[in-house]
Amino acid sequence: MRRQLNMINPMRLTEKGTRSKALLALTLVSITWGTTWLVSKAGVMYMPALQLAGLRQLTGGLIYIVYFISKGKAFPRGRQWIPVIILSILNFLLSNGLTTWGVKYISSGLGAIIGAVFPLWMVVIALIRGNSSLNRKSLIGFVLGFTGICIIFADHLHDFMNANFRFGIFLSITATLTWAFGTIYTKNQADSFNPYFSIGIQMVIAGFMLTSVSHATGNVIPITQIPVISWLSIIYLAVVGSVISFMAYIYALQHLPTEQVSIYAYINPLVAVFLGSWIFDEKLNAFIVFGGLIALCGVYLVNAEFRKNRDQPASQ
Repeated sequence: MRRQLNMINPMRLTEKGTRSKALLALTLVSITWGTTWLVSKAGVMYMPALQLAGLRQLTGGLIYIVYFISKGKAFPRGRQWIPVIILSILNFLLSNGLTTWGVKYISSGLGAIIGAVFPLWMVVIALIRGNSSLNRKSLIGFVLGFTGICIIFADHLHDFMNANFRFGIFLSITATLTWAFGTIYTKNQADSFNPYFSIGIQMVIAGFMLTSVSHATGNVIPITQIPVISWLSIIYLAVVGSVISFMAYIYALQHLPTEQVSIYAYINPLVAVFLGSWIFDEKLNAFIVFGGLIALCGVYLVNAEFRKNRDQPASQ
């Protein structure tokens, strides 16, 4: 896996790579991807969420595409477009679009915690498909994750009387489900096409779709009326959240064990929760702290088991 990343990494970071730089890259990813929840929250306060998500995807995707075109990379051909389009719908149109829409109605910290527990859907999907390879550890992880979410929502029961809050929760949960399906589809699709160029194309496709939906539904404001704070959010999400952080993530994968790199997924929601409490005065209490930690412990167990099964050689 690392050798493949070394060969197709557009930034050639491995030529000067060291473990200390990889740890710095991992730290960058752990923090910046946590901040994207707050930046999204700030942006959608002043403009339609789907329009913001669309502009973000278009901007970030175009940066990728311009870079790869300048390097002479070819676009997908024939059937190579099928997984690109499917993943653009699952991962960017639905998952990212719905997540951005969701934080318009719920706190950024709560949205980040919900987003982090998407591996629990992997257990549900595996059970529905009759996968008998799930062991006790993955099932315990699922129970812990579900328990943690219940603890968090125990403090939000009165909020469910608010239709907007219910809608935000629905959007966020649906986004995690589409991301889970996107993860499964990615795992099942072995394609020789450059995955990083593919991500840029997926973002542009999703960006056009999101922008089209915004205009078709009238849920849009003129470009000239988008406030500065929303433009800053779009630029940060596109450049830092979608390009710089992703390249740092690739760099970390090249130089650190996968288990170590995966820690970012558990730090992101903690960053979002604490920064949300500090900057937006979002609720932070024992229910959220302990419920979130229990949920993340469950996610860790599920992730560990799925990685173990993935890394085992196939039986002959």
